[in-house]
Amino acid sequence: MGDNEQKALQFLAEAEKKLTSNKSFFGSLFGGTSSKVEEAIECYQRAANMFKMAKKWGAAGNAFCEAANLYSKLGSRHDAATNYVDAANCYKKSDPNEGVNCLLKAIEIYTDMGRFTMAAKHHQTIAEMYETEAVDLERAVQHYEQAADFFRGEESNSAANKCMLKVAQYAAQLENYDKAIQIYEQVASSSLDSSLLKYSAKEYFFRAALCHLCVDVLNAQQAMERYIDLYPTFQDSREYKLLKVLIDHIEEQNADGFTEAVKDYDSISRLDQWYTTILLRIKKQVNDNPDLR
Repeated sequence: MGDNEQKALQFLAEAEKKLTSNKSFFGSLFGGTSSKVEEAIECYQRAANMFKMAKKWGAAGNAFCEAANLYSKLGSRHDAATNYVDAANCYKKSDPNEGVNCLLKAIEIYTDMGRFTMAAKHHQTIAEMYETEAVDLERAVQHYEQAADFFRGEESNSAANKCMLKVAQYAAQLENYDKAIQIYEQVASSSLDSSLLKYSAKEYFFRAALCHLCVDVLNAQQAMERYIDLYPTFQDSREYKLLKVLIDHIEEQNADGFTEAVKDYDSISRLDQWYTTILLRIKKQVNDNPDLR
């Protein structure tokens, strides 16, 4: 056992001692309660930091949780929330689900205090944890939506849109195309209201049209006409031209032409994993339906 872990255990023992002496008859009689609890909290926090240095993440999380629980008993809600977040950051490295539980406790405190931006940020962190550490895309979507609601309530619309774009990305991956389309179109339309964000509308309309193509070619064509009405320069973009070529190849049942068009586009503008997944689903329809015409 390393020095840091040894020191951490000593601090834990000290914290326990202070809490035990606090329960004694004289402690309660002479009102030493809160000062002893505060001293115990400090010991737990020092133990947590020592455990962090020893890379004992679970033990560090446990110690921060003890501190948070004691702050709650003292009525120091903000300090309790901060320690739950510290605990979550430790648990993230060893037990993501426990990390989520701590963040949910912090969120409960922040929402109760009306600190909605803080609550939103922690919902976003939970969503990111469900994306990477504890892979569960449906839960990630739920927390991104919750974060977006809180951000929007605080007029942080760009942060809300950022979360909703994640929702759309995963909705499409989970084949909930209607939801993805609705979000991409909504974010594209709101981007058109800003001279700074206007250019990004092209990408969101492109993503929405690809989601349409996963479902129905005619719907995609009608949607593209709507997008041009809203944003005329979309018609001159490489994205729009690719969509037109892909639709021609789908109607002609030309899988090779479809692949070639995607390769040509990708050689200039790299397509990420999301685009590749969606385009492969569209191409599969060409192969699976040889008599669509």
